Amino acid sequence: MIEEIIVKIAESFQFAFVRNAFIVGILIALCSSLLGVTLVLKRLSFIGDGLSHVAFGAMAVAMAMSLTNNFLLVLPVTLISSIVLLHSGQNKKIKGDAALAMLSVGSLAIGYLIMSIFSSSSSNLSGDVCTALFGSTSILTLSKTEVWLCILLSIIVLAVFLLFYHKVFAVTFDEDFMAATGVKAKAYNLMLAAVIAMVIVLAMNLVGALLISALVIFPALSAMRVFKSFKSVMLCSAVLSVFCAGIGMLISIVAGTPVGSTIVMVDIAGFFIFGAIGLTRGH
Repeated sequence: MIEEIIVKIAESFQFAFVRNAFIVGILIALCSSLLGVTLVLKRLSFIGDGLSHVAFGAMAVAMAMSLTNNFLLVLPVTLISSIVLLHSGQNKKIKGDAALAMLSVGSLAIGYLIMSIFSSSSSNLSGDVCTALFGSTSILTLSKTEVWLCILLSIIVLAVFLLFYHKVFAVTFDEDFMAATGVKAKAYNLMLAAVIAMVIVLAMNLVGALLISALVIFPALSAMRVFKSFKSVMLCSAVLSVFCAGIGMLISIVAGTPVGSTIVMVDIAGFFIFGAIGLTRGH
């Protein structure tokens, strides 16, 4: 039985699209985990969910416009929305959670409406919607351009966290103090908004619009059950997310299950395991 599984996985990796999907999936999981720690600590966990719906709406528009590369529209729209959401908390008329709800529900509805209206351009509307929402096959149909774009964006995200680690730490825990010391907190918030947008757009190819929050949040929450320092949580979250993504994709290959949903289930299992470990350590 084990030998058959190994043979099936080995045969699958002979195909370039499977290797590309695995590489992109690992990179997306790594970037999502780093971002997740910051978002959870800043109590912005659901911003990923809201922005994923915005990205879905933008992708629907890109499909209606027959764009060969939907990144050209989806990324800028998601970036602008990310900046708006991060600054909406300062608006006394529309609070951050209300703005998030408006943007999330509105984008989801508009996206589905556009896909329905322009269904004549696609022979399988339900399949397109399911792929966009749950990422069931999109990770396996990436073009070479999309793969290299994913790699480039992942490098940018990782570089931001490595080069500006202390600034990210300051923005995460005490943005007001950071501004009081003369550091341009708004500039780093803008940088964080750009990172969020890039990770959301990347993650749509792996788990789809509806499951992005799970990919972002679960590794961070799992790491927090065991570790307490910011650096330890970051490292643990990154390792756990990459491990779960890898195992999830391998299970998907063997069992023929949807990639995104399988990865999320492995993340959930990891959360319970780390929760149990945390209880035994008295955390």
